[in-house]
Amino acid sequence: MATRDNWSREEDIIAFNLYSQIPFGTIHERNPKIQELAKLIGRSVGAVSRKLANFSRLDPSLQQRGIKGLTHGAKGEEEVWNEFTKRAEALAFESERLLATREGKSVEELAQIETDDLPPPGKERDAIVRVRVNQSFFRRRVLSAYGFRCCVTGLSVRSLLVASHIVPWAVDPANRLNPRNGLCLNALHDRAFDYGLMWIEKDFTIKMSAKLRGANRGSSEVATWLSSFEDKRLVLPGNFQPDPNLLLKHAKKWRKLAKTSV
Repeated sequence: MATRDNWSREEDIIAFNLYSQIPFGTIHERNPKIQELAKLIGRSVGAVSRKLANFSRLDPSLQQRGIKGLTHGAKGEEEVWNEFTKRAEALAFESERLLATREGKSVEELAQIETDDLPPPGKERDAIVRVRVNQSFFRRRVLSAYGFRCCVTGLSVRSLLVASHIVPWAVDPANRLNPRNGLCLNALHDRAFDYGLMWIEKDFTIKMSAKLRGANRGSSEVATWLSSFEDKRLVLPGNFQPDPNLLLKHAKKWRKLAKTSV
């Protein structure tokens, strides 16, 4: 058993799980999630808060904004961070599994994934569960970064929010769980983004396809509302801001069709 001065790999992974799912500005001892984790792993609230702050020193999305976090940390944090960089899907699932075990739940229950349509126990079921758990991890990671608000409209009704991949899950495996490959969108703008009716320029300016603008001529109130956000800037999160290069990759795919009429 690890001493109270030394964190085990398991504890580091569980702490990383929480770091990945709360905004940087909420890493403090008053955060109920930090208090809950401290109780779960038998650590002080201050120790857990410091551990999460230590992870922030390794976060490129914060470094780019000049935020360095704490200057000193443990080797275990670096090892977990580097491991996630190299094999994100495996470590994300492991973090969920370890946390579920600590809470006395199944990983499916912890991640709140649908199980009614799953095949019988076996390799096929295990593979599907792994994908769904990781998708749930990505969703929570992205939505929490944006404070559970749509980055286009500011809508904060959680049941209407989607963690939208900039480059689709199937297209770019290396960025499947990268929060900078995600946007928190309401369901309608998510659909528009997915079908190329909307894209985001590298400067975070919102652009709409001529197809959507053309629909306005038919007096479609929904289309008018959707396209009313054109040329506005995204509401950016404190950390995990969308990668401009991934936005450009998405935009290039659809920009050629932007002048196509309905």
